[in-house]
Amino acid sequence: MKYLLDTNILLRLIELAHSQHRETIEALKKLRRRNCTFYILLQNVSEFWNVGTRPTDKNGLGLSIARADSHLSRFERLFTILPDTKDVYKNWRELVVNHSVSGVKVHDAKIVAAMKAHNIQNLLTFNVKDFRRYTEIKAIEPKDV
Repeated sequence: MKYLLDTNILLRLIELAHSQHRETIEALKKLRRRNCTFYILLQNVSEFWNVGTRPTDKNGLGLSIARADSHLSRFERLFTILPDTKDVYKNWRELVVNHSVSGVKVHDAKIVAAMKAHNIQNLLTFNVKDFRRYTEIKAIEPKDV
């Protein structure tokens, strides 16, 4: 079974002191034992870099460029990064119009668009509510794995 990992999952993987770190690790272990495969998007990578390298006083992790790069190298070894394609754009455009998506929520629509283009139905995320409008996918919280 295929799972796309939301950016918040990537962040929780590296935040050892975060209250959701252990839950994230356990969910991924359970899914691996079920022979699930994990994917991420360029969008997840850029969002990770944004939050990771942003100063802590600006709601970021304050990672150095070298540390953020090290984490991304690890993600590249563990997960497949899926490309943006013309189908992703076509799906995104259809989703934002059909679901009347505006503002910051267009980023969630792009995740769903990529999932559709790459035939992935499951999204592991801590933000399930953000994806409720999209019946094309199933958003799952780590605690529900």
